[in-house]
Amino acid sequence: MERRLLAAIHLRFGLPAKLPDRLTALIKAADRNAAYLEATRLAGFAEEEARRFFGQPPKLTAATERDFLTAWPAETAETRFRERLEKLMRG
Repeated sequence: MERRLLAAIHLRFGLPAKLPDRLTALIKAADRNAAYLEATRLAGFAEEEARRFFGQPPKLTAATERDFLTAWPAETAETRFRERLEKLMRG
C-alpha cells in the first residue's frame, strides 16, 4: 500500500514512480530530521526523548532551522520540492 501511495504522489508531481535508492535514503534522512525538529521545537519532546525516536539532531544553521519550521504556501512547497529533487537526480 505504501509503495502504491508513494508512486501516486511521485506521479502527481511529475516524478518517476520509483526513485533511485540513494534519493530514497536522503528523503528518509530528511524526514527523520524534520520529525526531530517538530518533536523538540513544536511538540514539547525533550532532546533525549527525541534522540531515542529519531536519532541525532540535524546539524543546521539557525536560519535553516527557522526556514525548516516555517510553513510555506502549497505552491512554494511544490516548487521547492521539484527543484531540489531535480537537482538531486542530476547528481
